Parts: sequence; structure tokens; C-alpha cells
Amino acid sequence: MTDEKARRRWINFGELVALAALIVSAVGVWIAWKSSNQNKPTEVIEHRSAVPLALRGTLDADGRTLTIVPADPSHGLESLKVTIKGSSPIDIGSDGRLSASDVETALQGRDKEAKDVTRSVPVRIDARYVEAGVDRRGGGSYVLRYKWEGGGLFGGRSLRLAGLSRG
Repeated sequence: MTDEKARRRWINFGELVALAALIVSAVGVWIAWKSSNQNKPTEVIEHRSAVPLALRGTLDADGRTLTIVPADPSHGLESLKVTIKGSSPIDIGSDGRLSASDVETALQGRDKEAKDVTRSVPVRIDARYVEAGVDRRGGGSYVLRYKWEGGGLFGGRSLRLAGLSRG
């Protein structure tokens, strides 16, 4: 009977070793799972790529002003600067309104002979704007179209803006 007791004791000892190994393994898996969740918090963030600034112009008041606005409504205009070659820059605020009198001053001394003929001049537009809460700078080369109107025997000529396009 002593052999049977000895065999039973070894079986119980083997079962205890297996059970201890199972518990140690389970604790190791739990620690690894817990540490991997703490090191890498799950975040869902939508990343949008920046959209380049494109501007468009809308005529107001029979060509006396040209309102320049971003083509993408997600861009918030802060300031504009229009530079006509050979003249000083025209600073425009965040409303984007370019007046014909400012352009006339910048074009002073240029050809006024052709009446009611639409002419164009290359301009450089530099802009500061906000996109998705980030301040950005942009702009580019554009073509400003205009024409001289009025005149006659005693009347003076005035400049009328005709449009803005990408150049």
C-alpha cells in the first residue's frame, strides 16, 4: 500500500506543478495585455491635407470694386496684398475689396488712349489666411482685367475693373 500512496503523492505533486505553471502563464498574459493597452491609447483623429489657396474675384458697383475671396469656403481671409509690376503694393484688408481708384493710382502714367477696350495687367497677390485653425500664407500670379471709361471733351476718364483670373 505504500507504493500506491507514493504514486498518488507524485500525481498530486505533478498536478500542483501544472496548475502553478498555468497560473504563472495566465498572470504573464494579463500583464502583457495590460501594459500594451496603457502604452498605446486608441485615438481616432481625422487628418485633412492642406488645400492650396485659390482666389476668385467678384465685381461690385459697376466695376468700381472687385471683391477677392478664397474659392474654398474653409479658408478664412486675414489680409491681401496686390502688387502691380512697377508700382507699390496695394494693401487690402480681410474684406478683400480692391477699389478701382487704387488700381488707377497704381497704373498712373500708363496708356489711357484706348477707350472701352478691356486691357489686362499681371498682378501678384499675397494672402494670409486661416485653414482649420492654422495660420497660412499663399497667393500667386493673377491677371487683372480693366478698361478706361468716360472722357469726351470736358470729362475725365475713370478706370473700371472687369475681372480677375489665374495667370
